[in-house]
Amino acid sequence: MIRTSLLAGAALLAAACAPQPAASPTPVEAPAQSADASACTQRGGTMQRVGRLQSWQCVVTYADAGKRCNDGDQCQGDCWLEDGVQPKPGQAATGVCQPTSNRFGCHTTVKDGKADVGLCID
Repeated sequence: MIRTSLLAGAALLAAACAPQPAASPTPVEAPAQSADASACTQRGGTMQRVGRLQSWQCVVTYADAGKRCNDGDQCQGDCWLEDGVQPKPGQAATGVCQPTSNRFGCHTTVKDGKADVGLCID
């Protein structure tokens, strides 16, 4: 009886580890709230899945994206350090205006010509 139970348990474990057929990919479609998508389009944005939860948000590309800056007041969005540049918080720094309204990811802002503390938003 114990032997039969052990064999049955081993068979169940083996079946659980067997590869499963891949689910057919579903097309990524804009959210059903057409009013949100319409308002987003009117603002010049596109509905995109963002963040760890892949929630739908309107992402707008800023006209001043990539422009040199010393503070977010000079940008439509924030003034961010360029990738790979990492002065210590409080040190003099020059950044670039963020490219889009998508705030997800890791970024260090520049305020009053100084690097701020980095922040990751997921």
